[in-house]
Parts: sequence; C-alpha cells; structure tokens
Amino acid sequence: MKHKVKTNWKGNMAFEAIVNDLPLMMDAAEEFGGQNLGPRPKELLLASVSGCTGMDVVAILKKMQVELESFNMEIEADMTEEHPKHYTKMHLIYEFKGKNLDRSKLEKAVTLSQDKYCGVSFMFKKFLEFTYEIRIIES
Repeated sequence: MKHKVKTNWKGNMAFEAIVNDLPLMMDAAEEFGGQNLGPRPKELLLASVSGCTGMDVVAILKKMQVELESFNMEIEADMTEEHPKHYTKMHLIYEFKGKNLDRSKLEKAVTLSQDKYCGVSFMFKKFLEFTYEIRIIES
C-alpha cells in the first residue's frame, strides 16, 4: 500500500498539499515571510497524531457501546532550539465528557489505539518520549 500527497507552492511561504483529493494549505507565520494562510507543517504532525488515535478510540468505544457527550484531545510537544528543530517529547491528553463513563473502557480503548492501531503514534514513539493521560469530566 502506498499513500501519495502532491504539494504545490502558492507563493511566498505558502504550500497547498492535496491529500485524498482535498486541499490543505500550509504557511509560515508573518515573521518568517508567510501570510499565516494555514497551519505550520510541524503542528500538522501533532494534528495527525490526535486524528489517528482519536478515530481509533471513537471506533473502539462505539463497539463497546460507550456514549460520549464530547471527546477532545490536546497535545503538547517539546521542540529543540537548534536546527533542525524537531520534537523530543510529546504528551497527549484525552478528555472524555459524559455520564457515568466507565474508566476501564476508556483506558482499554486508548491503550488499544496506542499499543496496536495508531500508526502515527507508533512512528513517533521510535524517536521521542511519548506520554498520555486520560481525563474524565462528568456531566
């Protein structure tokens, strides 16, 4: 299996990637010559992690018949100061909201995603410290 993404320069520091036939604009901040037309590439890596594991978790919880009011994730990543600047540590917070949520089911879904299904997390774990936590908000 192969994935293919085509990326076109749109002037200045802006690039448009075509991903699954959908456009995704990336750009630099104004201070770096961009026009802030889209997210930065490194932050998109963080979004890829949360999207990948989030889809896993939702699918697993659906099979477990767990009903959520909301589900959010937040990722914080530490980056080096020297070039090439790269992430060295990543922490993902899973935040679930609902009534009488079963913590063991949430933990199982997250663990399955992190240990078995999410290929994006798997790749990151090869070169940086990756941690996560689960928060539950009762409604």
